[in-house]
Amino acid sequence: MANSKINNILIPNVTKLPSNKNVESTNKLAKGETSEFKSLLDSNLEQQAPIAESPKGLNLSTHAMRRLQERNLSIDKEEYTKILSAIDKLKLKGGQDSLVITSKAAYIIDVPKNMIVTAIDKDSIGDNVFTKIDSTILMN
Repeated sequence: MANSKINNILIPNVTKLPSNKNVESTNKLAKGETSEFKSLLDSNLEQQAPIAESPKGLNLSTHAMRRLQERNLSIDKEEYTKILSAIDKLKLKGGQDSLVITSKAAYIIDVPKNMIVTAIDKDSIGDNVFTKIDSTILMN
């Protein structure tokens, strides 16, 4: 009997619900009524740019900036154009983390962010192992 009292105190019987309470089971949004949340969500969705559009320009991680300096690499206008063109092609194919090889260097690119993660000079490409990439493009 003592066990029963302890269980009722510590673990209440939740299977019994009051029978005098009515629970509304209809969904206001299903009836066509709008809510403040829905209108806010709709306005935010209208303001967002489509996913296919991406920020133009090229971003450099701090690691990439350091590697460019250490390896005496510079990104001139031609190299910049090649990398942006490669990013556009990679986006069309669904690339995320990609290896872009140009006549000057190799770059690991975070495609969705238009960001160079690291850079390797052309002479050192053969000495490196490239991991965690999902695509590669040659831009000569």
